[in-house]
Amino acid sequence: MIADLPYVIVSALALWAIYGLLAIGISIVWSSLGMINMAHGFTFAVAGYGAWLAAQYVSDAGVVVLGAGILTGAVSGALIYAVAFLPLHDKPNFIVRSLIATLAISLLGTQALQWLFGPRVKSLPRVFGNTPLELGEIVITADKLGAVLSSTLLLGLVLLWMTRSRRGLEIRAMMQNPEGAALVGIGLRRTAMSVMAVTGALAGLASVLLSQTFFVSPGAGLQPLVKGLIVALCGGLGSIPGALLAAGLVGITEAATATWLGGQYVLMTQFGVIIGVLLIRPRGIGGLLDETRE
Repeated sequence: MIADLPYVIVSALALWAIYGLLAIGISIVWSSLGMINMAHGFTFAVAGYGAWLAAQYVSDAGVVVLGAGILTGAVSGALIYAVAFLPLHDKPNFIVRSLIATLAISLLGTQALQWLFGPRVKSLPRVFGNTPLELGEIVITADKLGAVLSSTLLLGLVLLWMTRSRRGLEIRAMMQNPEGAALVGIGLRRTAMSVMAVTGALAGLASVLLSQTFFVSPGAGLQPLVKGLIVALCGGLGSIPGALLAAGLVGITEAATATWLGGQYVLMTQFGVIIGVLLIRPRGIGGLLDETRE
């Protein structure tokens, strides 16, 4: 058991990075727009196909594949904004309406992907190569090291953009107080467009990273959507630090369970840990309950 500890730590770090990308995207959309994006999994799936098309017809270089996944995710997020947010944001019961609309986009989009690409899975090239990094007795595979570094880089750039740019400050204002942000003249529509594109790009990177281990398929976004939602809920919807902490907790739980108990117990242990956290802290680890929306 002790001999497997380095592998568990490395796997947990890679899962932490991927789940953090998904959960932060869901949290930002909820806290700034008041929308639970059930089409986040569709964005994940379509970004995988965007990366696969780039690898097939443009270049299989890692930078090209990663860039194609991120760009496709951003475009998908913008399209979801145009279909599910723009026509509905000023209507009554927006939360419920947008939930149904994004769920419909997810279901229809999954069928469209299956019609376009067929049910057979696709594989992406090794975007980080095959050379592992050896640190003493610890061997870090290229895909896990690349996942940690690339997700840290993109998240760092996004957080820097949100703290230094005017549009990023507008998004932060909407996350803290949407009504107050509107009163001082912050445009909801143009800010929402940026939010959906940025969170789509995060999902696009997560898709390419996870597709280094699994395959691209029409339904590939379902499990990442579920994992992203439960991590965001565990961290507290709207809390970026909480989402990061919850992603680490879920990643450690998954890596340890898969290594020492078996993959069939992963979901059981993950949900058990999350239920325990929510029983102790109903608002989540960093819980920001949006009382003003009520």
